[in-house]
Amino acid sequence: MPTVHIEANEKDIAKTVLMPGDPKRAEYIAKKYLHNARLVNLTRGITAYTGSYKGKEITVFPSGMGMPSAGIYSYELFKFYRVDNIIRIGTCGSFNPNVKVLDTLLVDKSYTEGNFAMAVNNRDVHLMEANFELNSLIEKVSIALNAPVVKGNIFCNDFFDVYTENFDLTLQRIPKNLNIIGVEMESFAIFYNASLFGKKAACLLSVVDSHYDKTVVSAKDRETSLDNMIIIALESSLKL
Repeated sequence: MPTVHIEANEKDIAKTVLMPGDPKRAEYIAKKYLHNARLVNLTRGITAYTGSYKGKEITVFPSGMGMPSAGIYSYELFKFYRVDNIIRIGTCGSFNPNVKVLDTLLVDKSYTEGNFAMAVNNRDVHLMEANFELNSLIEKVSIALNAPVVKGNIFCNDFFDVYTENFDLTLQRIPKNLNIIGVEMESFAIFYNASLFGKKAACLLSVVDSHYDKTVVSAKDRETSLDNMIIIALESSLKL
């Protein structure tokens, strides 16, 4: 049954969803990796596709940018479309000198200063964990593929950090004991909604910029890094 924001029928959405932020990246994944990919959503330009990867049905559904958008789509997918697993596959910035541009991160915990949880169900929650079972599976798959991931905690920001007037002040507010290694904008909402419905969520991120490493990478290297992350997610989906 279609929802306010998704026009697909329930049978059109697989139980495992890969969730990039960008609709164009969803189209790229569907065309490059999925067999018989079909467009299942076009509402508001959120182009979602369902197809098969090595015989496993998978949906690629974009989240859009930020927690409000990711929160709506993950909420509706978990609640109304009975999705069991969402793996976010996105990009992030690093503010840890040991985390390099083009590394792939596997998020353990997502911290936000925002009030997403308060808006959803009046709870004062600012730290959410990825599903341990799903993360363990992804880590094992990455090792088998010889595609190592860096595990760590992420800061889920309400605003694009590059445009922040003084991001150093933001960094000073983040609890030091969390050992945050990077920043993105969607993971907390997806993790929170998964917990709300007893579902599984994980987050893989390709590092595309760094506050320490100003190396300019080629478009080809960036595409290769993204493809490595996508393949880890797809191969993990086969075991769900």
